[in-house]
Amino acid sequence: MTQTLAEIWRFPIKSHGWEPLSFADLTTGKALPWDRVWAVAHEASKADGSAWAPCSQFSRGAKAPLLSAISAKLDETTGNVTLSHPERADLTFNPDTEGDQLIDWAGPFIPENRAQSSRVVRGQNFGFTDCNFQSITLGNTSSHRAVEQRIGHPLSIHRWRCNLWVDGMAPWEEFDWVGHQVQIGDAILEVVERTERCLATHNNPETGQRDDNILAALDTWGHRDFSVQTKVVKAGTIRQGDKVQRL
Repeated sequence: MTQTLAEIWRFPIKSHGWEPLSFADLTTGKALPWDRVWAVAHEASKADGSAWAPCSQFSRGAKAPLLSAISAKLDETTGNVTLSHPERADLTFNPDTEGDQLIDWAGPFIPENRAQSSRVVRGQNFGFTDCNFQSITLGNTSSHRAVEQRIGHPLSIHRWRCNLWVDGMAPWEEFDWVGHQVQIGDAILEVVERTERCLATHNNPETGQRDDNILAALDTWGHRDFSVQTKVVKAGTIRQGDKVQRL
C-alpha cells in the first residue's frame, strides 16, 4: 500500500497550541521550522534558552490539561503568534518581547498546586523538542485508529502532538522503522526511537479536560508508546500528499 504524508503540524510555543502546515522546508539536524521555538518556563525552572531543557522545566499539558485546548497561528514575518482557546478571547502577541501577555492569558490554566508559569524563553537556534536531539515526531494514522477502536469512539489526533502524520501503514508499523531511514518528498529522516506517552494524552484538545484513559488503552498492547522520533539527515521540502518510503 502506498504511504503518504497526510498532515503536517507545528507547535510554535511548547504545549501552547498547534498549527497546520501544507509544506515545510527541513534542515539537516534541525526540528521542523518554528516548532517549539518558545517554551513557558515555570517558577521552579532554570531554563533560559541557552541550552535544550527537558519538558519538566516548562508548563505543559501533563500538569495543566487546559493548555491542551490552545490552537496557534504564527506570522513568520513579524514573529507574532495568535493563540485561541474556548475559554479565552484570542491573544496576538510577540513571544520575544511580550511574553508577559502570554503568562497573563494562559497562566490561569495552571492548577494552583503546580509550579506557576513564570516567563517565556526562546531556544537559541534550536527547538524545545521532547527529546535531547532536534526531533520531528512522526505518527501513524492507522495506529491512531487502533486506539480509537480500543477506546470506543473518535479521538482528536492532537492528543499525540505529532508533527507528521502518515497514511497507508499497518497499525504500529512505525515501530518497525526504528533504526531505518524514510524519505518524504526531498528529505530523508532517520527514525531514532519510539515515543513513550504520559498523562497529556488523557486531555481532550477540544475542552482541555481529562477524559479517556489513553495510557490504559496502550497498556493492552503491552507498551505506552505512540509515534516515533525522527531526525533529519538530508534536507529538503516536504508537502502534504508526498510519498513516504522506508529506505
